[in-house]
Amino acid sequence: MNKATVTPSPSRGPVDHEVRDQIVAAASEHFRLYGYEKTTVSDLAKSIGFSKAYIYKFFESKQSIGEQICANCLAEIESDVRAAIDAVEKPPEKLRRMFKAIVESSLRLFFENRKLYDIAAAAATGNWEATRMYEERIQSILQDILRQGRETEDFERKTPLDEAVTAIYLVMRPYLNPVLLQYGLDSAQEAPPQLASLVLRSLSP
Repeated sequence: MNKATVTPSPSRGPVDHEVRDQIVAAASEHFRLYGYEKTTVSDLAKSIGFSKAYIYKFFESKQSIGEQICANCLAEIESDVRAAIDAVEKPPEKLRRMFKAIVESSLRLFFENRKLYDIAAAAATGNWEATRMYEERIQSILQDILRQGRETEDFERKTPLDEAVTAIYLVMRPYLNPVLLQYGLDSAQEAPPQLASLVLRSLSP
């Protein structure tokens, strides 16, 4: 499977990745300290030492900076998921590992730092492009696992593949979306293996 890639945020101006990275790194730290919602581009400009106009040469808005930070975090989760499923051969175990890795990685990134969670929640609530593309890539990984399982005859073939992917994704979605995940923290450890087992039983040929 391909390595996770970071989705570029909406940006403009000079193609100077070093400056963009500097702005994103400084913004990440500022958001961690003060929160995403309470921070303005003017606040970021002061903390970085750039003028607000200079920041606008690289990013069109505060959201576009948040998009890049969010994309970086989601790429970490995706990398964790790919590493987990690549470590095993059998499709059923890949599916179990996928459930487990998504929850563990999301909990680590989103809830160990509540300020970072603010950005993730804004992204999920606002349906940012970084979030949409991440969800599409997760569904693509899931589709690959199901296709492999059908080829090895571990999974049934009667259900249309896209229908099976959508249904399983809907089961996983409460553990992908940080806004929904916060309401399931009490069951975050036991739920993934139980849901994975239920899904696997439904996939039996």
